[in-house]
Amino acid sequence: MLLQDARIRLRAMEPEDCAAMYRWENDTSLWMLSDTTRPFSRAALAEFVAQASQDIYQARQVRLMIEPLANHGEAIGCVDLFAFDPLNRRAGVGILVYEPGLRRQGYASAALKLLTHYAFDHLDLRQLWADVPISNTASLGLFTRAGFSGDTVRRQWVRRADGSYEDARFLQRFND
Repeated sequence: MLLQDARIRLRAMEPEDCAAMYRWENDTSLWMLSDTTRPFSRAALAEFVAQASQDIYQARQVRLMIEPLANHGEAIGCVDLFAFDPLNRRAGVGILVYEPGLRRQGYASAALKLLTHYAFDHLDLRQLWADVPISNTASLGLFTRAGFSGDTVRRQWVRRADGSYEDARFLQRFND
């Protein structure tokens, strides 16, 4: 199966995922990473899930749920392709493993590897990119280990909750 390895599967969103996504999307500590500026209602998230059946060429984004095979349908996070640009064959990547106790166990690495194969082999993208705040050393390491690189620093790119700004590293991976 294209979107599965020995530990996890990446799958489409289901209506049952709305409760978890409600927690994730309304966690204000994550808003600086996702450009979120307001809380999401359950109805808005249900509509988002319902519209997820649109093709990436229409919606310009896709969210896939990260599901450990042992969890029997319960997602622990998600990976997103966003700002999809079919002309230039590139997309941004976002990833979340929500519960701190589930981080650093290889789930994000496995999800990023599967997503990269999907983007390059199925969607025929040439480039994936990510903006990662400099303080997020875990994500910088994750993307670097997955073959992303780049020396570009976007100065004062991310507004933090306290109103200050943080630099972000712009990382890319090419399908050469």
